Amino acid sequence: MQGPLHKLRATLGDEVAYELVAGDARLSLNGLIGSQISLTATGRILCDACGRETPKSYAQGHCYPCMQRLARCDLCVLKPETCHYAAGTCREPAWGETHCMTGHVVYLANTSALKVGITRASQVPTRWLDQGATQARPLLDAATRHVAGLVEVAIARRVADKTNWRAMLRGDGEPLDLAAAAATVLDDARDDIAAIRAEHGADTVRMLDAEAVTIRYPVTRYPQKIVSHNFDKQARVSGTLEGIKGQYLLFDSGVLNVRKFTGYEVSVETAAA
Repeated sequence: MQGPLHKLRATLGDEVAYELVAGDARLSLNGLIGSQISLTATGRILCDACGRETPKSYAQGHCYPCMQRLARCDLCVLKPETCHYAAGTCREPAWGETHCMTGHVVYLANTSALKVGITRASQVPTRWLDQGATQARPLLDAATRHVAGLVEVAIARRVADKTNWRAMLRGDGEPLDLAAAAATVLDDARDDIAAIRAEHGADTVRMLDAEAVTIRYPVTRYPQKIVSHNFDKQARVSGTLEGIKGQYLLFDSGVLNVRKFTGYEVSVETAAA
């Protein structure tokens, strides 16, 4: 198969099921654990938005003009508390209405340690799988991405809001009591959340009574030392596939963050070990 890479497709089950996507082609990966896989970059990078060839990738797979123009490449996507839709300065108001001015979930996850995050309600549980979380629990429902971002900032004063990707790739974190953690962080952030409701509306933040989800990844061996493959430095990535977690392929030769190289055209070859 050959084509521009897209992020790994992940489906929650007893074990997360993964597909490698290159252009219109898909390759089921779980059955290839233990097999030799080679990905060779052709040298072409195609914008994930407009499809034009670009000498460099910006904002995970975009050409420079699209990075400058598209709302999904704006800083507020990474820092939703800075949303400026209400000010009338959103780059793409229609996109903002679909992706930002809609329900979001604030959640707790175990990605090697406890963290807080947000995602569109429609992206549960995909966001958790992309982050390599082994446990996750919805915490609050927010009316918009902006409000969810404000709540996340408030909780992040007590709990990390970043994933330690190196620790995540070294193995699964110790199981956490997410119900107890939820009760603690909500109690600690009570005044902040009350202030957000007072400013944006009582119905903009709602408590959720949800069960924690446990997630298992197809990994036979975690790397002891993290060596990252990079298509900008080496055109060919090859090795025995030992596992998949988050957006990473775990080879015996190192790890590859597939999402980081969105738009890079690659050819993929597989062979039995």
